[in-house]
Amino acid sequence: MKKANSTVEGPDGLVYTARLPPSSATLNWLADLIRGHLKKIGSRWRALPAGKIAGIVLAVLRCDQRPGDLAGGNGIHRTTVARWVWEVVGLLAARAPRLERALKKIARTGGGVVLLDGTLIRTRRRTGTQNRKNYSGKSKCHALLVIALTDDRGRLLWASAARPGRTSEITACRHDQLTAKLRAAGLGAIADLGFIGPDDSDPDADTCRGVVRVGYASRPAVLLLSA
Repeated sequence: MKKANSTVEGPDGLVYTARLPPSSATLNWLADLIRGHLKKIGSRWRALPAGKIAGIVLAVLRCDQRPGDLAGGNGIHRTTVARWVWEVVGLLAARAPRLERALKKIARTGGGVVLLDGTLIRTRRRTGTQNRKNYSGKSKCHALLVIALTDDRGRLLWASAARPGRTSEITACRHDQLTAKLRAAGLGAIADLGFIGPDDSDPDADTCRGVVRVGYASRPAVLLLSA
């Protein structure tokens, strides 16, 4: 019996089609953002048009497609796909609302309370010293922690920078000075019991008359409050 050592696919590899969850409106919006950026930096030529670049970047960010697979199917190099992804991530990050502006917008529209929560975004296991930082002992997985603020209807207002998974939610809140910024905007926040302790004010002070308490624990969950 002869051994078949040849590859199953041909020299050009297999090509398959896939459907992305994002809508066409999202794709067009991202393509326009890329076109504006290319015009701003004076880039006259790219290997693919902006619409194609937007589709490839969304496939990586939304569906976790491997850059090498997308590169082979579009006739470009893997490093080109990776560079496009980081470029678009930077463009999206620049458009993200700053915390102070988001809180002031809620205060201007008559809102008095925001919802506060943290979420872990699972990642692949890293090698070396970076492995320990991303491991969450609470969830038993490698992840990044993101703190998010929404309005009372659950619409996203602001998301923090991604931090290593071992970071606690309270530490992340203190790093972003959420308590001080909420007081400055005259807003309060509702959160779960994981946020016990971010308020550094005196519990007997007059500023705590508006404290929101939720859940059951050995001590009440004192959450962020307005001034």
